[in-house]
Amino acid sequence: MTAQQATATRVRTGGPREDGPKILEHVMGWVLVVVFAMLVTQLGLL
Repeated sequence: MTAQQATATRVRTGGPREDGPKILEHVMGWVLVVVFAMLVTQLGLL
């Protein structure tokens, strides 16, 4: 068995995928930033 055959038979364990929805991650990141900024201003920390 070669190294290429060994890597081809590996089972995915639910880790991050390289071909995932990058735009969704980008949008959710900005939503988190906006929510955090709203929380900071509402608490008067800024």
